[in-house]
Amino acid sequence: MEETLTAMFKKSPRGYIGYVEELPGANTQGQTMEETKANLVEAIQLVLQATDN
Repeated sequence: MEETLTAMFKKSPRGYIGYVEELPGANTQGQTMEETKANLVEAIQLVLQATDN
């Protein structure tokens, strides 16, 4: 089964924040957009692993 998730990114005074609307707990921050995207991928993986257990 394939599911579509919506990644949201916003500029903040200290860099960027990112979160997934459909996945509570999948949120992160970073100094650059690239760092924030990479961090969000990791956050998504961790949340999905936690829900599989």
